[in-house]
Amino acid sequence: MTRVPLLAGNWKMHCTRAEATALASRLAERVGAVATREVLIAPPYTALHAVAEAIAGSKILLAAQSVHWEPKGAFTGEVSVAMLRDAGCTHVIIGHSERRQYFAETDETVRKRTAAALAGGLTPIVCVGETLQQREAGQTTALVTAQVNGALAGLDEKAVGRLVLAYEPVWAIGTGKTATPAQAEEVHALIRQRIRALASAAVADAVRILYGGSVKPDNVDSLMAEPDIDGALVGGASLEVDGFARIVNYEESSR
Repeated sequence: MTRVPLLAGNWKMHCTRAEATALASRLAERVGAVATREVLIAPPYTALHAVAEAIAGSKILLAAQSVHWEPKGAFTGEVSVAMLRDAGCTHVIIGHSERRQYFAETDETVRKRTAAALAGGLTPIVCVGETLQQREAGQTTALVTAQVNGALAGLDEKAVGRLVLAYEPVWAIGTGKTATPAQAEEVHALIRQRIRALASAAVADAVRILYGGSVKPDNVDSLMAEPDIDGALVGGASLEVDGFARIVNYEESSR
């Protein structure tokens, strides 16, 4: 099955509204009409509505960087699915390693956020991945399997088919290190095998799995050549128009 590549930019805690609007407008000019692959950007909450207006008329998709699992209530500092949809989002990143590391995100809260996003009509981009210590201890398979199991627990086959997953080796985020294409492919294949067991072969063949971990213009081609890598979740490089445009327009090999 041919899976449409998804190139996603996670802007993290960068950009005021004015800066985000300017960046989004430039990206709309450069990659807003790409037809053979999908492009997505995830600005901070404060810039979501402004960015939605800046990319209107382009094919660029809009995501938030997290979401709460409750529809409303006394949850200071959180945002709901309805709020994100109202701001123009179609997607939401869930369980990013920085959320797990700094804000006590767990497999259980990832599951609840994922279920809420699906129920409310957002497409979750669910992140999994191991630290350097876990990789060196030989725990990658067990940890990633547990994270996928946790995120997908209770979801039926149709719901799993609506997900996007992202493998983020934590040791390669913001460090300048990147998993080799072979290392990334090994874990992507593991994730796809897990989806096959939890849902079905058809769903596993259709679900897109992104790689996130210091994706750059000079390594995207080799990463995207791997059969189970269906796109990228890009951090710092997505804040620079030329670099992100090069990532979006990666050179295809015979996959």
